[in-house]
Amino acid sequence: MFQPESIRGDFPILGLSVNSHPLIYLDNAATTQMPEPVLATYCEQHRLYEANVHRGIHRLSQLSTKRMEEARVKVQRFLNARYPEEIIFTSGTTAGINLVAESFGRAFLHPGDEIIVTNMEHHSNLVPWQETCRRHEAALKIWTMEANGSLDVNRLASMLSSKTKMVAVCGVSNVIGALNPLDDIVKLAHAAGAFVLVDAAQAIRHGRTNVQELFCDFLVFSGHKIMGPTGTGVLYGRRDILEKLPPVVFGGGMVDRVTETSASFESLPFKFEAGTPNIAGIIALGEALEYVQRLGIGACEHERNLIRYLEQEMREIPEVELVGSPRFRVGVLSFNLQGFSAFDTAALLDKLGIAVRSGHHCAQPALRHFGLEGAVRVSPAFYNTQEEMEAFLDGLRRVIPLLKGTKT
Repeated sequence: MFQPESIRGDFPILGLSVNSHPLIYLDNAATTQMPEPVLATYCEQHRLYEANVHRGIHRLSQLSTKRMEEARVKVQRFLNARYPEEIIFTSGTTAGINLVAESFGRAFLHPGDEIIVTNMEHHSNLVPWQETCRRHEAALKIWTMEANGSLDVNRLASMLSSKTKMVAVCGVSNVIGALNPLDDIVKLAHAAGAFVLVDAAQAIRHGRTNVQELFCDFLVFSGHKIMGPTGTGVLYGRRDILEKLPPVVFGGGMVDRVTETSASFESLPFKFEAGTPNIAGIIALGEALEYVQRLGIGACEHERNLIRYLEQEMREIPEVELVGSPRFRVGVLSFNLQGFSAFDTAALLDKLGIAVRSGHHCAQPALRHFGLEGAVRVSPAFYNTQEEMEAFLDGLRRVIPLLKGTKT
């Protein structure tokens, strides 16, 4: 059985005090903390190997290049991608989706074509498609979730047509934690001749991701969602599709031959990696993925147990209004205290050392589906303990009378 206490020492930040209370960090859907091995790897690159990659024959450049390409292989293995060149390094999920939306639009979209997205998407998997459809005179179709926040694949089946070119969907909602039926979505979309992009920013930490089994066309995630550094991300794409897509960012590192009036471009993955990458961050991301792999499936099961416990207990608090009740929930739980601002609730919890997220979570259409403009979000990770969940619940019960007192 997984014991979070056995690894909490790897995360020095968890020993902090906030407002004279022990820190209880429950904002992991926004950013996870980095363990010591990841921090050490990041610093080691700067201390001992600092040099640019793919550009020099000197020893440090060669070592930096080797370490970065080893990180690419680590990501390939983590996702079970077929080839290392199917792994494109980006600055995060947002950059990966924008890259696909822009490049895919140039290569495949024509006036009258259609792209399908859900109304539960993070803005990063909605706004780029809005803009791509606008530029190419394509239609953006919205797959609306059910009243409880789940997706009905029968509704998708009725929306697909010969005009559908892309279905873009998150693996897990960052607002309600809905675990989406990706296998069914991919099969339906492919049967209609459409491509599929999976936003795995929230899903990547909550179970094994096997892109060959899923057979999605694109998958993106951010390093800071899975114990890696901010400013790092991954775009996975099937090699046969990536080879057909044009680069959309130009500069050093991605060119083969340049004249005064023309240029030809490198092969995969480099044609999509213009400029100097976040070398230390990418190498540290590789270490983060190995760290998570070493923990095993028990860490994921522990997180799911914490979410189940919180949902069960919060339903017993009369003032708590949970957002959504999807058939399968992982990672996050959003709520409001009846009649009170999400910001006020989060601010009072912060006074108790409890870090949660409040606001629209960069998913305004998702919250409006439930008639809301904002919510409080709690998102535990594998290093959180049962005792911290109980302290959070106790904090909620303490906050409620304080909020009520402001209205008397």
